[in-house]
Amino acid sequence: MPEKRKVTLPVLRNRKRNNKKISWLTAYDFATARFADEAGIDMILVGDSGGMTMMGKPSTISVTMEDMIMFTTSVVKGSDHCFIVGDLPFMSYQISNEEAVRNAGTLMALGCDAVKLEGGKEMASRITAITNAGIPVVSHLGLTPQSLSQLGGYRIQGKSLTSFKKLLTDILAVEKAGAVFHLLECVPEEVTQEIYRHVKNPLYGIGSGRHVDGQLVISHDMLGLFVGDVDPKFVKKYADLSSIIKEAFGKYKSDIENNKFPEKKHLYSIDGEDLAKIKEYSDKFSAD
Repeated sequence: MPEKRKVTLPVLRNRKRNNKKISWLTAYDFATARFADEAGIDMILVGDSGGMTMMGKPSTISVTMEDMIMFTTSVVKGSDHCFIVGDLPFMSYQISNEEAVRNAGTLMALGCDAVKLEGGKEMASRITAITNAGIPVVSHLGLTPQSLSQLGGYRIQGKSLTSFKKLLTDILAVEKAGAVFHLLECVPEEVTQEIYRHVKNPLYGIGSGRHVDGQLVISHDMLGLFVGDVDPKFVKKYADLSSIIKEAFGKYKSDIENNKFPEKKHLYSIDGEDLAKIKEYSDKFSAD
């Protein structure tokens, strides 16, 4: 088997030029990152969605830099091949360019290849500042979870001319500001196709159709590891791990209650002579 090469920005740009689509998954822990790496997945997003999938938070709003540092540290240890994008959580970049650069630098120092932030032209100065510090920035447009209150919840974006104009203006602004590629979330396929015509850098989608340079999904969604109420229409379920895990836990509980676990094959044993000495000592200990 040929040795896998590290996915880099030039590799991603070359894939776009050659019309070769990339695969992108979220990961928040060492094991998932290792599995993704071994499967040949191109990119990993250490998403602030880990606050919901791993920590039970109701949204991404309360995810902190400390949370992201924990997720990122684990993921980087698990992957040698994937291009790793670290999410900048809510209020880690909105306050000032200096704060944005500092927090982006923290994720890069842990081993990320780029950082991602949400927002359009209002974030142009942040993107430029981070880029000028030598850090690649990924823009996130369309449905931006950190802005759910403004968007009115999980709603499809770009369904009107006004919405399309804003999307187009925003993506061109962030590209001009230095974004190396873009993520477009929950946008109708036809609208994505029109957006794609106007951008030069790679454009990836999550729930935005086929006219993109690659797809991102949340690993918990595509594996069927649902623990909340969100079940996106755009996700293809490649497994139903929720059912498998619950069934396994149920069998474990039943085996314990019925004395079927542990069995003899699960036990450790010691030499007969050593056991005799232990029993003799134990008998004397009790007598004393």
